[in-house]
Amino acid sequence: MSYPSAPPPYDDKNPHYPPQPGAYPGGYPQPGAYPGGYPQPAPYAGGYPQPGGYGHAGGYPHPAGPVPPMPTIPMHLGDGYGSGDSGEENGLRAGTWDDKGVRHAFIRKVYTIISVQLLVTVGIIAVFTFVTPVRTFVQRNVAVYYASYAVFLVTYLVLACCQGPRRRFPWNIILLSIFTLAMAFMTGTIASMYSTNAVLITMVITAIVAIAVTVFCFQTKVDFTSCTGLFCVLGIVVMVTGIITAIVLSFKYIAWLHMLYAAIGAIVFTLFLAYNTQLVLGNRKNAISPEEYVYGAMEIYMNIVQIFTFLLQIVGRS
Repeated sequence: MSYPSAPPPYDDKNPHYPPQPGAYPGGYPQPGAYPGGYPQPAPYAGGYPQPGGYGHAGGYPHPAGPVPPMPTIPMHLGDGYGSGDSGEENGLRAGTWDDKGVRHAFIRKVYTIISVQLLVTVGIIAVFTFVTPVRTFVQRNVAVYYASYAVFLVTYLVLACCQGPRRRFPWNIILLSIFTLAMAFMTGTIASMYSTNAVLITMVITAIVAIAVTVFCFQTKVDFTSCTGLFCVLGIVVMVTGIITAIVLSFKYIAWLHMLYAAIGAIVFTLFLAYNTQLVLGNRKNAISPEEYVYGAMEIYMNIVQIFTFLLQIVGRS
């Protein structure tokens, strides 16, 4: 069975409604015919261009190229994606730091806070060391140390364990200020028990260690953030060693045991300083979230102060 190669002309297509001679509605003239029997369509009102030819019979014309697939959500989004507290517990991937502007702004904010904290701490230590009435009062009233220690412990636990207060302004700045003052009072009280020369020498050594560790963390390819379990073990070692040393020294003072504990503490907190510095700098396996500038500043500041107190015990006893 054969089919005609072209449809019939319009005048024979529907015999019940024959076209009226003359023009289309609106006064447009009846179009002529295409070559091959197709009638010429009328031009659109308003001067629109003539449409092209008819498409393929039986459907819409095929696209010029393959249709790209619809984008889909990846099945694995990485550790810590979408969870609010994973940045503090497990860290964030290095991909979080792709924006160098965000990273540099975060680092500047953290080290600006640390600089203010250290200036306040050095000022309080200077008052407790060089002002004789204050030094005498602190030495005779040990309750100042225990009171500042209690305030330090409460504020540290709140900032370290509660995500809301440390991210909510101005509560995070208020808590960090109280934490800094409490730790500065503790450090000043400890420094008042040692000679002025020992305090000054320890300050210089601590500054050299902190700067050297920071420069080393910028340059080295060693990733301290990938050894989280090791640093947990080191923290437990320092805590257990401190408890044993305190118990033994309460009965009998042993100089070499005290020096051993101070040396272990100085080494361990130097490693902690490197670990926390790399968390702040990023580009490692784990990194602190850009919203955790208070947490990063608090950890690095506390590491520097701990290094100072341990070195002071070594320098002051020598």
